[in-house]
Amino acid sequence: MVKISREQFERVVSLAIDSLQEKFKSKLNNVAIFVAEEPTAEQLKKIKLRDGSGLFGLFEGYAQGRKLNFGPVLPDRITIFRRSILNHQSSIRGVENEIIATVRHEIAHHFGSDEQGAAKAGES
Repeated sequence: MVKISREQFERVVSLAIDSLQEKFKSKLNNVAIFVAEEPTAEQLKKIKLRDGSGLFGLFEGYAQGRKLNFGPVLPDRITIFRRSILNHQSSIRGVENEIIATVRHEIAHHFGSDEQGAAKAGES
């Protein structure tokens, strides 16, 4: 397990968001991005997983274009799971790259990509 502080981890998440192309950043509406140590039991149940050790991130909400606008709504939520990423990487560079890939992957879901499309977004 790679050891970096929560603050450093969150800084890399912020940098990953900042590094997005402007055409995507400008359309990140009503979405909150969080860092959590691991998925909650409720999150795991929702996506039908027993174990979240391999889950690096999770988008919860409605993809843009599929939302119904009936007034103010709570923001969609992207959670990046710190412990899973740290446990699956052997270097700080690997952690940084995985954070960037995971942020891009989950943001792709926010924009309506399926798992295959989101995987491609995480690779770019």
